[in-house]
Amino acid sequence: MDKGIYGLVLKNPTCTVRIGALGPLPFAAGWHCYIGSALGPGGLVRLERHMRLAEQRDRLPKWHIDYLLTDPRFRIAYAVYAPTQERLECRLAAVLARGGTGVEKFGCSDCDCLSHLLYRPRDPQREIVAAFSGLGLSPGIKTIITPKGKGNV
Repeated sequence: MDKGIYGLVLKNPTCTVRIGALGPLPFAAGWHCYIGSALGPGGLVRLERHMRLAEQRDRLPKWHIDYLLTDPRFRIAYAVYAPTQERLECRLAAVLARGGTGVEKFGCSDCDCLSHLLYRPRDPQREIVAAFSGLGLSPGIKTIITPKGKGNV
């Protein structure tokens, strides 16, 4: 599978979730977009890992995003992705941070970004696609249907 970058978009109600060492964090009702890199082994297959974890919840969380994926109040709505060999996730997170708020220190323990999890009160799909395109990428969208009883909001 191609290597690349992605934005995993989740929908959730107002809630508080314990996120590893970050502790309990409040989340407003709406949409959260996690910006991730898929430059490692397997490339964009990483999206399949996220979907499996959200559906099966059969492993303990390891990464910040895993805590949301295993919480039944969050459901994956869709993913925006693009093949690239460049490390663009921090640039994408910075572009999206200009249009709203982020969850401080989420998903960025290995970089200097303020956050890799951005919040929007409404569906940010157009904004995310435009941000990908603005970086010279050709984004695709993968719609994800969460089974009933598995985190529907």
